[in-house]
Amino acid sequence: MSVSGVKKVVLAYSGGLDTSIILKWLKDQYDCEVVTFTADIGQGEEVAPARAKAEAAGVKEIYIEDLREEFARDYVFPMFRANAIYEGEYLLGTSIARPLIAKRLVEIARETGADAISHGATGKGNDQVRFELGAYALMPDVKIIAPWREWDLLSREKLMAYAEQHGIPVEMKRAGKKSPYSMDANLLHISYEGYDLEDPWAEPGEDMWRWTVSPELAPEKPTYVELTFEKGDIVAIDGVPTSPAAVMEKLNEMGGANGIGRDDIVENRYVGMKSRGCYETPAGTIMLKAHRAMESLTLDRESAHLKDELMPRYAKMVYNGYWWSPEREMLQAAIDKTQEVVNGVVRVKLYKGNVMVVGRKSETNSLFDESIATFEDDAGAYDQADAGGFIKLNALRLRVAARRKR
Repeated sequence: MSVSGVKKVVLAYSGGLDTSIILKWLKDQYDCEVVTFTADIGQGEEVAPARAKAEAAGVKEIYIEDLREEFARDYVFPMFRANAIYEGEYLLGTSIARPLIAKRLVEIARETGADAISHGATGKGNDQVRFELGAYALMPDVKIIAPWREWDLLSREKLMAYAEQHGIPVEMKRAGKKSPYSMDANLLHISYEGYDLEDPWAEPGEDMWRWTVSPELAPEKPTYVELTFEKGDIVAIDGVPTSPAAVMEKLNEMGGANGIGRDDIVENRYVGMKSRGCYETPAGTIMLKAHRAMESLTLDRESAHLKDELMPRYAKMVYNGYWWSPEREMLQAAIDKTQEVVNGVVRVKLYKGNVMVVGRKSETNSLFDESIATFEDDAGAYDQADAGGFIKLNALRLRVAARRKR
């Protein structure tokens, strides 16, 4: 046994710069066996090389799992039923992936008899909190090794030097420039931090974006798409039944081609600092707009307004890492109850970075009554004279207060 008492560690491993270095560092620092776990949650090209890199590093137990459907179905879709958006802009693409990864880390630790789990999140960021809160919620006595809180490789330049020293291959080296962006990708988004983005005034270069064309270069002709909802989830695109992961893949493709989903944000991290990040979230941008349109037709006013009041609390829970908390599960149950009536079809137009709702219908749950809402003769469906008493009753406290002031 190593002097640390740790014989085996399960590492959340992407094969990128940080986790490739951590794999080597764990072996040297803890004299332990490392099990690697790589989750395919839609990041694409990052997954395939991970096995080869882990094998080259001498790893014997390598877990590479396709979790795209589980990620979309059990994490992204429930979050979008809540219309969750953090600080008015961020669609929580990184945040929502962490509880799934934490769950599999502790499950693999149990399967392999590991003593600890490890991750590549920095000591300055939110992900350390998300991974570890999730792990502790699911495995209370788990030991967690967070190298960024232990080692002295506290800059991208030092990491690059370490990688060169130990022969660790690094993607996206930029000759004569600073280190590459810190990136995270999954079905919901791709994020960019660091490098020239550390100046909040600097506009990101066009060559940074990977999923979306520039809105200026998007097609001159709009794209129309019809999205079918059942209980708040998209289940078909243009009438074709589609799985949750396939929904996101298709909408990412359509949205990206029309320049949809770019965001440049300065956000408040849970650890207290502000950070600047850029995000591409084509599918999420379309899903949020369409879901709200479906709810506008089918949800009772007070249910909809209460959901909107609770949403920032829900979004903050996801952002801060409390997916597995009782308060998030309580809110989710309430949200899911409201979604029983969110059924129908929304038609959206995608054009040069914009998502425009141009139609919505629900055969079974629409609360829109044309006979009442019409500007034409409603044949007595609504008595306009009733509004006078309604207004006077609601004005009573205002009139009393006004008299007092006089």
